[in-house]
Amino acid sequence: MASQYDVIVVGSGPGGYVAAIRASQLGLKTAVIERESLGGICLNWGCIPTKALLKSAQVFEYIKHSADYGITISGESKPDFGAVIKRSRGVADSMSKGVTFLMKKNKIDVIAGTGKVKKGKKVDVTAADGKVTEYEAKHIIIATGGRARQLPSVPIDGNKVIEYRKAMSLEKRPDSMLVIGSGAIGVEFAYVYASMGTKVTIIEFLPNVVPVEDEDISKELAKQYKKLGIDIYTKSEVTKVDTSGNGCKVFVKTPDGEKTFDVDVVLSAAGVVANIENIGLEETGIAVDRGKIVTDDYYRTNVDGYYAIGDCTKGQALAHVASAEAIICVEKIAGLAHVEPLNYNNIPGCTYCSPEIASVGYTEKAAREAGYELKVGKFPFSASGKAKAAGTPEGFVKVIFDAKYGEFLGAHFIGNNVTEMIAEVVAARKLETTGEEILKAVHPHPTMSEAIKDATEAAYGEAIHL
Repeated sequence: MASQYDVIVVGSGPGGYVAAIRASQLGLKTAVIERESLGGICLNWGCIPTKALLKSAQVFEYIKHSADYGITISGESKPDFGAVIKRSRGVADSMSKGVTFLMKKNKIDVIAGTGKVKKGKKVDVTAADGKVTEYEAKHIIIATGGRARQLPSVPIDGNKVIEYRKAMSLEKRPDSMLVIGSGAIGVEFAYVYASMGTKVTIIEFLPNVVPVEDEDISKELAKQYKKLGIDIYTKSEVTKVDTSGNGCKVFVKTPDGEKTFDVDVVLSAAGVVANIENIGLEETGIAVDRGKIVTDDYYRTNVDGYYAIGDCTKGQALAHVASAEAIICVEKIAGLAHVEPLNYNNIPGCTYCSPEIASVGYTEKAAREAGYELKVGKFPFSASGKAKAAGTPEGFVKVIFDAKYGEFLGAHFIGNNVTEMIAEVVAARKLETTGEEILKAVHPHPTMSEAIKDATEAAYGEAIHL
């Protein structure tokens, strides 16, 4: 007789473990299946440990520029790369243990092994020793996440050509690194390694770095990265990597012709693909489209009793998206009234390079293409008292409003700690706040966040501090 549950969640990342906890809160007997460590990629190899690495890089930057703050440090300061990696892994381990505590607190069964869904609302779990156990549930949620995309022309060998997991656990800092792709993963690691002394080159296929961002943000990041000594090639493509020598010889097609780069290591950061292979989708009849599991607005697949959330579905591959989808999915399963579908146009995106990037809603280009007449305002942090006092005047806040009705269409920030500011705009857009209302909302001074009001004043022709 198979072990029976109300809900079984396959995967324990920020989608899976949140789904399990919310299901338990709603009185559903719940189990979660995990083949590695609780917390998934985000807690163990993604969101959390990378932020620890970035903080170490930022602290080193502060030390190098301590004289700018009136502080003299005698002797040579240099990063202990092994200690930096060790601290990052320690942070990740502590967060994973925190998820273990939450599972126990919420009386959720944790089943170690690899899950494979079957017909009849069942899941086979293969343990490390090869033993297979069958479990059964009224509802099965697939939350298997994603992994690094591997380019056909650049096979990852885990030694000279690496992906993000290896990049955060290298034993020795390389003298030179070429990064393929300038999305969040690429630019974050580029900053970490460059700030610690590695010569970094970024290759981006599209016309701008961080290509999903507003063009003004992309241009500003490129300017700041060039100051840091990072070389950037856009509209360029890596065609081949020769690893036969001591390092890597990288062949790159650029607008100015083919170039070659000799580097110690290549980091492939060309995006993420869903983990949907060998989990029973074909046998169960669950529909897939373009490498993603097909669901409705409540994450129900085409097969009754099976659901999918997170990176293996159509939404943005972000931890907070997976968590939001998890709660909507489970609350719909539990029969709660007025469960609202997720608005994917109001999802904040954050990139934790330095300067940080945060954005939500329409870019200026997308808003114009959608037919809106716009009021656009920008406020540079060089005019912010808080930013100047902190020694971080780089960057700006850009806000976009509909000229006719004042709808808050989008916001795009680049600067120190701006990832902590974007939630104001997300809440304002959720509440259908207008630009006029932002003007009347008193912001504290001196803060970085008052730049949102200052940028809004600029959009409405009422700038005080510009």
